Amino acid sequence: LVLFNHRYNILILLITICTTIVGSGRAKPKKAKIPRCPATCSCTKDSAFCVDTKAIPKSFPPGIISLTMVNAAFTTIPEGAFSHLNLLQFLFIENNDIQALSKHTFRGLKSLTHLSLSNNNLQTLPRDLFKNLDILTDLDLRGNSFHCDCKVKWLVDWIEKTNTTVPAVYCASPFEFQGRRIHDLAPRDFNCISADFAVYETFPFHSVSVESYNFNDDQFVAFAQTDTGYCTAYVWDHVEMVFRKFHNITSRSAVYCKPVVINNTLHMVVAQLFGGSHIYKWEEGPQRFIKIQDIDTTRVRKPNFVETFLLDGEWYFVVADSSKAGSTSIYRWNSNGFYSHQSLHPWHRDTHVEYIDAGGKPHLILSSAQKQFTFHSQITEMADVQMVKHFWVRRALYLCLTRFIGDSKIMRWEGQRFVEIQTLPSRGSMVVYPFTVGPRQYLILGSDFSFSRVYLWDDLTQRFKPFQELNMRAPRAFSLISVDNKDILLAASFKGNTLAYQHLLVDLSAK
Repeated sequence: LVLFNHRYNILILLITICTTIVGSGRAKPKKAKIPRCPATCSCTKDSAFCVDTKAIPKSFPPGIISLTMVNAAFTTIPEGAFSHLNLLQFLFIENNDIQALSKHTFRGLKSLTHLSLSNNNLQTLPRDLFKNLDILTDLDLRGNSFHCDCKVKWLVDWIEKTNTTVPAVYCASPFEFQGRRIHDLAPRDFNCISADFAVYETFPFHSVSVESYNFNDDQFVAFAQTDTGYCTAYVWDHVEMVFRKFHNITSRSAVYCKPVVINNTLHMVVAQLFGGSHIYKWEEGPQRFIKIQDIDTTRVRKPNFVETFLLDGEWYFVVADSSKAGSTSIYRWNSNGFYSHQSLHPWHRDTHVEYIDAGGKPHLILSSAQKQFTFHSQITEMADVQMVKHFWVRRALYLCLTRFIGDSKIMRWEGQRFVEIQTLPSRGSMVVYPFTVGPRQYLILGSDFSFSRVYLWDDLTQRFKPFQELNMRAPRAFSLISVDNKDILLAASFKGNTLAYQHLLVDLSAK
């Protein structure tokens, strides 16, 4: 028993020694370090004042509710720069050269009530910069050089609606707003809606004409294809929001496919270079086009364009003939078909014909590639006119004459004659197309040698201004379709894919 007790005591002693050794090898728990005041700042229990700081300090002593930064050595403040100071109530970034802020510069500052960005070099502020500062009561933006354009529109709207007190802030530019108080501006003072033409759909074929039409409550478009010589109709798919192939009119060398709906019946005038031109009628039963009439080949030898018009309740179409021996000819509908009505302008190689109502009287304008453009001898001679299109702006009638060599012209009807008001530089231009989208009046001038140019009408100057350049190869025709809240500009291309552009509205104040 004595021996057992002795051994037991030795065992207890060994366990105690081992426990002491192991315990002495463990690291003693360290006390958490309290962040020190940054070297460029002076701190009290609840505030920090920083001068000449090169960046927003990463850490501050706990309990900081007020931060002031002056004479900072940086010009931009990144996203979430103060998110580690979520207790901040007062933030003064004053008398610096701050030029830009991130949209989320003040993310996480839910307790912020006072913010000053005064006396910096800010020209604009990111949209919705103060959106999540829910209890902000005072904001000082004085002493900045604000550029009051569309990027400031949101601030104007915010100041008008917020309960935050904002001392008077003034615009430094642009000229029309210089010296005005931002508080006195209204969102309606800014014209911030712009537009853009973006490729919407590509058709894998070349074409020389494009015409849109509505039939049986569907939207169609007809192309004269140079690859196949066909006249092809596409229909708008309201589900997929694209054009899908609908029907072909087999032909040898279609250069123009002109649809006309008469008494709910669809007719298609197919002008061809070879084999004569024809008129087709759509039949609902077998769902096909059938040929109902030939166009006199002794008159129309080399058609280039087809125009339709309604005059005194009767339908007509006119074919511009560009051959030496042919004649531009008018045909009239008489319940069974179109019949020859009148021959015009023989031997002049007409490239285009336009119907207009000028001064309450119907007129036809013929463009001639060989000699000159004539309109009852009232327009000054201009050689090499390829196409003439008219448009209206606030009850004033205008013409655009496009030329392959030389500048294109804009002319205005002055009661008895057209007067030139603008010259548009053009090179290799064979097609022009004026069109409107909402209140906007556009004009697109095609070019074989450079970008096609879109112009936008300026009401102030009563002139077209350059708007956008579109990259397309040898455009020959344009047509605008408005369907399913989309405005789509179709462009027929002689040497490239036929294209559809969508007119998109862009809110510049949202950027």
